[in-house]
Amino acid sequence: MMTWHDKAAALQADGRAFIGGERVWAKSEQQFENLSPIDGRKLGMVARCDSADVDIAVAAARAAFEDRRWAGKSPAQRKRVLVKFADLMQKYGQELALLETLDMGKPIKYSQSVDVGGASNCIRWYGEAIDKIYDEIAPTAASSLALITREPVGVVAAIVPWNYPMLMASWKIAPALAAGNSVVLKPSEKSPLTALRLAEIALEAGIPPGVFNVLPGYGAEAGAALALHMDVDCIGFTGSTRVGKQIMQMAGQSNLKRAWTELGGKSANIVCADCPDLDAAVEAAIGSIFFNQGESCNAPSRLFVEESIKERFLEKALAKVPAYQPGNPLDEDTIMGAIVDATQLKTVMGYIEAGKAGGARLLAGGKQVRTETGGYYVEPTLFDQVDSSMTIAREEIFGPVLSVLSFTDVQDAVRQANATPYGLHAAVWTADLSKAIQTSRALRAGTVHVNQYDGDDITVPFGGYKQSGNGRDKSLHAFDKYTELKTTWIQIG
Repeated sequence: MMTWHDKAAALQADGRAFIGGERVWAKSEQQFENLSPIDGRKLGMVARCDSADVDIAVAAARAAFEDRRWAGKSPAQRKRVLVKFADLMQKYGQELALLETLDMGKPIKYSQSVDVGGASNCIRWYGEAIDKIYDEIAPTAASSLALITREPVGVVAAIVPWNYPMLMASWKIAPALAAGNSVVLKPSEKSPLTALRLAEIALEAGIPPGVFNVLPGYGAEAGAALALHMDVDCIGFTGSTRVGKQIMQMAGQSNLKRAWTELGGKSANIVCADCPDLDAAVEAAIGSIFFNQGESCNAPSRLFVEESIKERFLEKALAKVPAYQPGNPLDEDTIMGAIVDATQLKTVMGYIEAGKAGGARLLAGGKQVRTETGGYYVEPTLFDQVDSSMTIAREEIFGPVLSVLSFTDVQDAVRQANATPYGLHAAVWTADLSKAIQTSRALRAGTVHVNQYDGDDITVPFGGYKQSGNGRDKSLHAFDKYTELKTTWIQIG
């Protein structure tokens, strides 16, 4: 029986773009190397698409939208195709999981269970939902009939990050396609392989050529060209706050396309002395920050622990840290893998050094490891005696680094939690129902967890307050981003 290592050795990745139902190289014939963060191995060459390729892909998407080869299908017909798409993702699940792990370094066990499972479920859910959404009739006078209908916006550009390549793509393309739009997807240059394979699978499922296109390339080239394109009607972006601001500026500079952004986070996890289950709080605090190597926008990177229980909490936490020592992502028992590339490794190590220099107390980790592999690995790292003015408490690290702060008054903890430009996720642990409700109301975040962290499924919206972005992925609310509301007023008397 072939191991994951055997499968990886036999893999031949196709880095060509996908436009109009065909695999093609960039018009410029430029390419870039795709290296695995596991060990530096070369996975292949990838098309370096630019504005010329964007023009071709947008034209293909526009033609597909205007002739209604997809938008003209009934919701029930689109549902059948999207459900088949999800079924095929499961059929090719091992291949997709392997591509995801090799491309961005996450453990293969999670690529299978979280990424393939979550992405296929997302496609299926929106497929199942689309023929169950009703339009409206307004309560007008008897002499009129006013219809309120949803229509697809047209050509949707989706730009997604490298940390959850397949899942983030699915959160964008599933509601957009279900609503009848055509899509041009630009994956991160750091992890383009699953997006390119998804386009082939979508075609096999019955999504017509031109409806779903994938352009690999750099953000400053292909991404900027999409954001500035005069024939893109809507852009959905997940990534850094810095780039999100640029995307919105470009949308305004061009055709005032609607721009939806899900951006950075610096989530606060508040553990009160009356926490009903301290072991569960410790498990969640440690597991959530080190999951996906800490490369999650909603990672609870700021841990506020009430002073009276802090010593006991840290003792329990430190006992769990060794289990997250990074291993080879292709080994099924590995639970923390590789940092995505050398650039991100340098960023994470820079923050660790900043934490030391700023006066925080390093309790665990802090080193680069497994250097002999040629990959990029960082120990699970825990800082104590952090205050809110420190760089590691203010800026998004996007790595396996936890900052521990203490408090004596929960209102002060909330004040510190909110003293950030971000507002994606937050949590509070308390047995006091009134305190839980009051604290969750006071926290300025798109999602607030109570006595758990990471509780989530496709039925609830995902997004943030403040500079964590606008709009929502997931749930029925995602259709608001990819549809127009039309009023049709009919005089009948």
